[in-house]
Amino acid sequence: MHIGIPVEIKAGENRVSCTPSGVRHLVAAGHRVVVEAGAGKGSGFSDEKYRLAGAVVTSSAEKVWKSDLVVKVKEPLEKEFRFFREELILFTFLHLAGEPELTAELLSSGVTALAYETVQENGRLPLLAPMSEIAGKMSVMMGAFYLGRHHGGEGKLLGGVPGVLPGKVAVLGGGSAGMHAAKVAAGLGADVTVLEIDQEKMRFLESTLPPQVHTLYSTEQHVEEQLKTSDLLIGAVLVPGSAAPKLISREMLGIMKPGAVFVDIAIDQGGCAESSRPTTHKDPVFLEEEIVHYCVTNMPAAYPRTSTEALTGVTLPYIRRIADFGLESAMVMMPGLAMGLNTLKGNIIHEALAGSLGRPFHENPFV
Repeated sequence: MHIGIPVEIKAGENRVSCTPSGVRHLVAAGHRVVVEAGAGKGSGFSDEKYRLAGAVVTSSAEKVWKSDLVVKVKEPLEKEFRFFREELILFTFLHLAGEPELTAELLSSGVTALAYETVQENGRLPLLAPMSEIAGKMSVMMGAFYLGRHHGGEGKLLGGVPGVLPGKVAVLGGGSAGMHAAKVAAGLGADVTVLEIDQEKMRFLESTLPPQVHTLYSTEQHVEEQLKTSDLLIGAVLVPGSAAPKLISREMLGIMKPGAVFVDIAIDQGGCAESSRPTTHKDPVFLEEEIVHYCVTNMPAAYPRTSTEALTGVTLPYIRRIADFGLESAMVMMPGLAMGLNTLKGNIIHEALAGSLGRPFHENPFV
């Protein structure tokens, strides 16, 4: 199979969808890999490393997109829509619930689109997990930074010092991102509360995380109580394939401390606050109701070397199976991969996605 690895053109995106070692693995299996020149530069991988791994390196994006299977990191942007065609298989993070225009283009062109974030195995999201972990850890780092007075925050040090109470962190959602956010915040010495609705998940968090991390059943009243005292709020809610639920209204922001920081990890699915809007690494924050909002849609791109290696590690087995046996056979052999199918032959076949966009849903023939 011909596999294409294009340059990521999203603002601030430094990741690449496959490392040179991953390319070597695919080439050794008899597949042709075409890499766009400069694709790995942001992650520290030169074109020469890809050539040595057996890839064909080209400066033509069109040649890359002519491949049978195009593997990306982030969703295609408008200037890439011209490469869409019915025969194309696209495998990347899509987050289509927040991308109605992209969804329309995928449907009209007939692209077979698989989303990393909806691939499931035993109730887990294996391709999303490493990026969620990085975003979760990073959310506390960014939150602590922007709490600094010179960056618009209230001037509170999360870990405190002897004789001064530590900062309070509230985490909405106890999944992979939320768990790692809580872990890092506790490591800094903060007082942490994770709000969650899954009792089993809360038991797991209580038994796994440090003692200064507490869990609380998520209700509107409990969320409001936490907002009143929190210095850092982290939105880490996720409904696979669907738009993130709006847990924070504009009115609720008014009860937070002026200068508190809100990091919305869920922004790539539309965000979990009414006030959230996408930002970039170049201009990551804005002020709303005196609350500093950090809403970067591709947070792990700030650490591209780690992110690229982690992403390749989890996506490569799926890419290899598609390349070796074809998509239909691969989905039969790996049922979790079939859950990643979002669009097929002009139809949406992911129920949560169809519901979020108000579009017709067609049954997934491979599930």
